[in-house]
Amino acid sequence: MASLHTEPLITLENIHLTRHGKRLLDDVSLLVMPRQIVTLIGPNGAGKTTLVRVVLGLLQPDGGRVQRAGDLRVGYVPQRFVVPANLPMDVDGFLLLSGAGDARQRQQVLVDNGAGDLVRSPLRALSGGEMQRVLLARAMLRQPDLLVLDEPAQGLDVQGQEAFYALIARLRDTTGCGVLLVSHDLHLVMAATDEVICLERHVCCVGRPEDVGVHPEYRRLFGRDLAGLAVYRHHHDHHHDLHGNIVPDKGPEAAAGGQRDE
Repeated sequence: MASLHTEPLITLENIHLTRHGKRLLDDVSLLVMPRQIVTLIGPNGAGKTTLVRVVLGLLQPDGGRVQRAGDLRVGYVPQRFVVPANLPMDVDGFLLLSGAGDARQRQQVLVDNGAGDLVRSPLRALSGGEMQRVLLARAMLRQPDLLVLDEPAQGLDVQGQEAFYALIARLRDTTGCGVLLVSHDLHLVMAATDEVICLERHVCCVGRPEDVGVHPEYRRLFGRDLAGLAVYRHHHDHHHDLHGNIVPDKGPEAAAGGQRDE
């Protein structure tokens, strides 16, 4: 079911948060609209996960304003999920614990996330990429208006990350949800991202990925810029090699302007 919201899903204005005498967030503002993908990037300790917890309502800021759309449904994919080695549960049982959806809906959401054949697989036997797709399926069972993902592709190789981010973009397109995504590599999320917020406890720079990628603050934090990297969006006429480099397609599909799933 597509999201019915047209107003901002989440608005944060001038957020301040201090814990144990340390300023974690300093005058941070953020806005996510329906059908928009906003990506938070920044070095370790920049406050990205802290900001996500404020968005989720798990942390209350010391100052500033947090406003959520009425009846906002949020789906969340954590940074990591450790399955106990002795947990006798399959994927369908794990999805059942979410309390959302019937058996048909659980199967369909797995299919939509490219994990339809995993429904009876033991949870502890899943690979990293399979587990991330199952976690994403569990979040999508809630039919969220806002999907929040904290480093969801951590531990995946370059190709796996690109495929996962392409999946997120497709889910946004088909459901109309907004997406707040935390990532450590702007290059890998450029295809899916509408806006980037570069964070170092405060907002260093904000804008389109191609603009942030050449911003002096981005170069200061990451020691490089993306000026020489192609920016690509949605309809692809290329694939990526093992190093994440763009390689143009030369087959009939590219000539016809078709889309290549990554």
